[in-house]
Amino acid sequence: MATSNLDQQERKLSTYVSEATEDVEDELAESAMTLIEHLEELRKRIFKCLISVVIFSIIAFVFRVQIMSFLSSPLPKSSDALTSGKIVVTGIAEGFTITLLISLAVGILLSIPVILYQTWAFIAPGLYKNEKKHAVPFIAIGIVLFAIGLTLGYITIRYPLEFLVQFSSGMFTELVTANSYFTFITYFMLAFGIVFEIPLVLTFLALVGIVDSGMLKKKRSTAHVGMWIAACFITPGADVYSPIILGVAMSFLYELSIIFIRVFAKK
Repeated sequence: MATSNLDQQERKLSTYVSEATEDVEDELAESAMTLIEHLEELRKRIFKCLISVVIFSIIAFVFRVQIMSFLSSPLPKSSDALTSGKIVVTGIAEGFTITLLISLAVGILLSIPVILYQTWAFIAPGLYKNEKKHAVPFIAIGIVLFAIGLTLGYITIRYPLEFLVQFSSGMFTELVTANSYFTFITYFMLAFGIVFEIPLVLTFLALVGIVDSGMLKKKRSTAHVGMWIAACFITPGADVYSPIILGVAMSFLYELSIIFIRVFAKK
């Protein structure tokens, strides 16, 4: 009798262990399948982003003459008496290489909405409802602000260029190379584009509880002085206009950040 009970208990224990093992195996299999599905989804999203970059880069390469003319127009005609202000290359392949790099940069720039959308489509299923509510306007406003920053940078860049050319004209004969010029304007325009993301950065810090509108108001005078000093270092050259334009923009964006925080990070 005792042996029979012991056998029954062993069978029950064996059945329980077997069922528990099967449950664990099922969970592991489901988890592995979910991970594989996520990786496959990520691969598809990245592939779509790369396709977008390739397509826009090809389009940019087709219109390379117009793009080069547009980017070169801020350069003063007096920049070089030998070339009448035209940009020069110092190697056989340099012109082709720089054209490819600029086409790629334009392709990436034009693909930003696609990249952001694909990123959003990948992470959106895992976000809470309130996080989704903030993400969409953040992405849209971020694109608009970055575009405004790039545009203002392009408009402003002629002032440091004119100053630097006039400063050197009496002492040197300038040959403006394509590499140095496009590196210069890329840095300048990106600096403006990044600076214009200040409202989003401060609003995000407010959403996670690091700052609030009251703190920004309290530190307003110190922040404005700091931003004007930063504007002098960010803008190359010693012209008057570019640091003033960037300083005014940064001060305006700081005040805009306070409004953004009231709208997006209100309790």
